[in-house]
Amino acid sequence: MGLSNAVREGLAVSPRYLFTGPALSQTGGHGDPRSADVDVCFGHGHVCEIVDGVDNLRTAVRERFRTGSHAIKVMASGGVMSLTDALRLPQYSAEEIRAVTDEAGRRGSYVAAHAYSPEAIQHAVHNGVRSIEHGNLLDSETAQLMAKSDSYLVPTLVAADAMERRGADSGLNAVSQGKNAELLTAGKEALSLAHAMGVNIGFGSDLMGSLEDDQLLGVRLQMEVLGVLQALRSMTSVNADLLQDPTLGRLAPGSVGDAVILDGNPFDDPAALWDKTRPRVVVMAGATDVQ
Repeated sequence: MGLSNAVREGLAVSPRYLFTGPALSQTGGHGDPRSADVDVCFGHGHVCEIVDGVDNLRTAVRERFRTGSHAIKVMASGGVMSLTDALRLPQYSAEEIRAVTDEAGRRGSYVAAHAYSPEAIQHAVHNGVRSIEHGNLLDSETAQLMAKSDSYLVPTLVAADAMERRGADSGLNAVSQGKNAELLTAGKEALSLAHAMGVNIGFGSDLMGSLEDDQLLGVRLQMEVLGVLQALRSMTSVNADLLQDPTLGRLAPGSVGDAVILDGNPFDDPAALWDKTRPRVVVMAGATDVQ
């Protein structure tokens, strides 16, 4: 919320910024950073908070909206960085997830869930989650459910790619490296399947820390699967629909007027979108900033 306040007050130069607050995780879930041999308490940091139980989760959601969160994020399956949870196992009970989605829904907002496996994705969608982040292990049955539920998939292909190339040098734990290998090739297959089934597909990167400078490579990876037009829609109008803000993601009367002007036509020259060495002009709310 501090960064959001700084951006709003003009103290920090930033893209348009929305946040969820720390992601909610069960004990021993993807947001719990402790290894099995560590017997110390962990409450929360800027990235994750451990919250168990329906009542505690309702309080945590209300606190996030009090401090300006746009939406809520939950950890609904195991993950790469967490050391004590299997990738595929669903996390949080149905009652716990429904408590979070109920609170968010009554505020006119929604819940995004970190989830990789069909089991975890179905568990989340059945209990009211709007957006699935990652979804690398998606199968046909689950894609059909997502399409029928009008939910969204936000693939993050570049995260697995970057961790495969740079994870060891960044100190990635051997357990995490093994988990990441399972997700690396599956991500593109899941994205292709979701597209074929008519799932709403947004765009994300999930890169943090030393890997942040690889974000534009995620554009290239998504274009390789979806093509230029669908990748552009993922990054603009579909993401805007997911964020529930019709003024974003399109140029039309009443829109905020955000745009990126490239030095080439991406339909003829796709690298104009993702090559970070090439010049571009950023227009935000009608004001330009040459980069």
